[in-house]
Amino acid sequence: MENGSHVNGAAHRKERILILGAAGRDYHLFNTKYRDEPSVEVVGFTHAQIPHIASSRYPAALAGPLREGMLPSTKPVVAVTAVRTGCGKSQVCRLVIDAARQAGKRVVLVRHPMPYGDLAAQAVQRFESVADLDKHHTTIEEREEYEQHITNGVVVYAGVDYAAILKQAEAEADLVLWDGGNNDLPFYKPDLWLCIADPLRPGHEVSYYPGDVNFRCADMIVVNKANTAPAAGIQAVLASAKALNPRAEVFVTASEVSVDCPDLIAGKRVLCVEDGPTTTHGGRPSGAAAVAAAKYAAAEVVDPRPYFVGELKKTLDKYPHVGPVVPAMGYSEQQILDLQASIAAVPCDAVLVGTPHDITQLISVPQPLAVVTYAVADLDEEQQQGLGLKGLGASPGLGKALEGRLAGMWTAKS
Repeated sequence: MENGSHVNGAAHRKERILILGAAGRDYHLFNTKYRDEPSVEVVGFTHAQIPHIASSRYPAALAGPLREGMLPSTKPVVAVTAVRTGCGKSQVCRLVIDAARQAGKRVVLVRHPMPYGDLAAQAVQRFESVADLDKHHTTIEEREEYEQHITNGVVVYAGVDYAAILKQAEAEADLVLWDGGNNDLPFYKPDLWLCIADPLRPGHEVSYYPGDVNFRCADMIVVNKANTAPAAGIQAVLASAKALNPRAEVFVTASEVSVDCPDLIAGKRVLCVEDGPTTTHGGRPSGAAAVAAAKYAAAEVVDPRPYFVGELKKTLDKYPHVGPVVPAMGYSEQQILDLQASIAAVPCDAVLVGTPHDITQLISVPQPLAVVTYAVADLDEEQQQGLGLKGLGASPGLGKALEGRLAGMWTAKS
């Protein structure tokens, strides 16, 4: 029987739509545009890219009224987005949090969805303590995003129904901080929109959707990782900013790495464990751990790829660009077990952990661990000169600029 409705005796066939995505914006698009639209029928979601969610079904319990795609807030909203995953959004989020705290304001962070389990149960998730990560059965990928903010004293929200999430976040926040997943657009209408670009991947700010939209729409563009990127890459991204978003204020920053146990690295054979999304669908061969290995003079970065087993070996088959590092994949219990077995099998003196999550909560390995942290930092004048940035339109002092922008927002929405 054909699906349709009758108006004045005439049959009108519904437009049948398949939504492509990875259990993030695809759900939000359905929630806000299509679920109460009588002229269309959404027949399914592709659930691309993320392992083990292909058979998930969207629950009927989450149906509700039609809403706009970018939701307005009663509180100031800062959106931190990027052109690709792995550009440094979390680092910049921490800088926004610091600037808000300097003004005595309470920040609540809302993270782009990562709903890999029971969607109805995950409609609204609130994380205030590390124990909440266990309560909600979070994956390694979720922990990488949430844990660093929770341990910094910031309440984190995530889930599926972002209108309901916003209502709860507004009740306890002076500032709602949107932390965009991968390179997606904000779900909330921002009062200040930042986009992080990566000069190690120049050109991606114009060739990857929807990151290119973030780049064109942002009020502030942050060209991060300038301390490890070639000058040509930095200059290429700055040229794109000037051509595509000349109204944006542009900042060039460093991503400075440090480790808790440098003695475990210097002169030693180390294994690098990296953030999973950055080194898989983000397209980077390595990440912060490899940078730290070079900075702290490791004798050798041991290639772990011959030791990969099970799900981790399948990941390497799918993403052959991955370099001599271990992507910290943990979307399922089996992936976590295979991650543990693969790391434990590598003959090395120490494991250099570049994922922003305490992996010892989920795995146990015999080697000693050195933990990498990283933070965005302004370039000094000598660094700017060395990279040929003079006269290219980059502004100094991202932290101070954020403090000034936020001060204006408090006044506008007070």
